[in-house]
Formats: sequence, structure tokens, C-alpha cells
Amino acid sequence: MRKRTTALLALAATAALTLSACSSADVGNQGGATTGTGTGGASGSIKIGVKFDQPGLGFQEGDKHTGFDVDVATYVAGKLGYSADKIQWVESPSAQREQMLQTGAVDMIFATYSITDERKKVVDFAGPYFVAGQDLLVAQDNTDITGPDSLEGKNLCSVTGSTSAQKIKDKYSKGVNLLERPGYAECVTALVAGQVDAVTTDDIILAGLAATPANKGKVKIVGAPFSTERYGVGLPKGSKDTCEKVNDAIKAMIDDGTWQELITKNTEGTGYTPNKDENPPAQDACA
Repeated sequence: MRKRTTALLALAATAALTLSACSSADVGNQGGATTGTGTGGASGSIKIGVKFDQPGLGFQEGDKHTGFDVDVATYVAGKLGYSADKIQWVESPSAQREQMLQTGAVDMIFATYSITDERKKVVDFAGPYFVAGQDLLVAQDNTDITGPDSLEGKNLCSVTGSTSAQKIKDKYSKGVNLLERPGYAECVTALVAGQVDAVTTDDIILAGLAATPANKGKVKIVGAPFSTERYGVGLPKGSKDTCEKVNDAIKAMIDDGTWQELITKNTEGTGYTPNKDENPPAQDACA
């Protein structure tokens, strides 16, 4: 009798462990974070990828994270059931964003992440939540560079893994000399030092960099945007349910006036004005 009881107890324990394992796997396979749970499981936290070096968008100073992307991410996370203290901010360099989503290093990314057909092959996007335009940053006294067509033979800096520099080479100036750096701050440092003639990326990123105390008065935006960059929320492939929840949160943010408050808060004093024909944007249907 004792042997039979022991065997039954062992069987029950095995079944409980199996059920527990299945439950954990189900949460992990839902395609990203879900309201009140997230891929962090029982911890109740969510890992959000942002930039750490883009003033006004995603910037880290000590343990504080600021910027439009950070504020939008905080709002969306709140709508998904995560308070600000449950957010784990993870640095997401441009060249690593797809890999970070694919490996589970982050649950979602808010990092000036332009929605493109090529990227949609490997990750999903919610949004867009903002529409920017690619532009050029040059020295304050520069008069030669007036747009992408005037970059022939010039030294241009952009970030490894971004679409900005390649767009210049493909569509405008094949003779441009491209210098790639890990972050835009390094590109602006090279510009101020006279090592490059221009920096290219989205206008709202350039505005934040130009407005920093170290760069103010030394650089200027050309002011001739030549692309449409639709910022989306990066999600792991197969995240339709999460995508729809994020889109609902973005729409609520726009409808209740928070979107405009956050734009004003993070661009005031930079001289930057978002394109009013494109902003605030409508969200794409989730695939």
C-alpha cells in the first residue's frame, strides 16, 4: 500500500510540473508582451528597447531616461498594464534592433524605428506613432550643402544599420564618401571637428542633437526634408494581438491630447516643427 501511495504522489508531482511548464511556454509564445503579463512572466515587467544617445527622443543620463520615444513607450506600457516602475529600458542600437526582437532581448522597441517592407519580413510593427523626414545637419557657416543632391564628393556620416546613408547613395549622390559610426552623437562630434561635411538622419533626431549645449550654435539643419520616415513600435514576428493593443494605446494617446503634449515637451526650443500634413498619423492595420 505504501509503495502504491508513493507512486501516486510521484505521478501527481510530475503532472503538476508538466502543467506548469506548458503554462510558461504558452505565455512566452504569445508574440510579445500582453496586458498585465509580458514575456517577463511572473516578474510582471516589460523590456522596452530605446535609444540612449538621442536627446529629445531616447536619452540616458544616469539612471534617468528621457525623450519623446521614452514618453510614448511609458504611455503605451501603462495602457498595457505596466506601471513605469515595471519597465526595463534596454539600449537598442540601430544595427541590432531586429536581432534583439528575434532573440527576446526586448519585448518591443520604441527607437526611431522606421517601418519598411524589408524590416517587416523579420519583425512586426505597430503604429506609426510619428512621421519624420530625413534631412541633413551641417556646420553653422556651411553654405555649399543645400540638400542631398549637393553631397557629391562630400564626407557624410550616419549610423551603422540605419537606412539614411544608404538612401543618399542609392537615390541622390553615388559619389558621397560615407563614414559610419555606432551612434549619431559620434557623427555630430565628427562634424564639429571638421572630419565630415554633413550628418544625415531624421529631422527630429537632428533637431535634438543640434539643441544640446555642446552643439548649439555650431551646427544647423539644412531644412529640406527628402523622405517620409514612419516611426513604428517594433515587435517580434507573429505579434498581431499585441500589435492591436499597442495601436489602440497610440490612438488613445492621440485622441486624449497626450501625443501633442509629448511632442511639445520634447521639441520646444529646438526650432523643430513636425510635418502637420503627416502628424499625428493614423495607425496601420496589424498583419
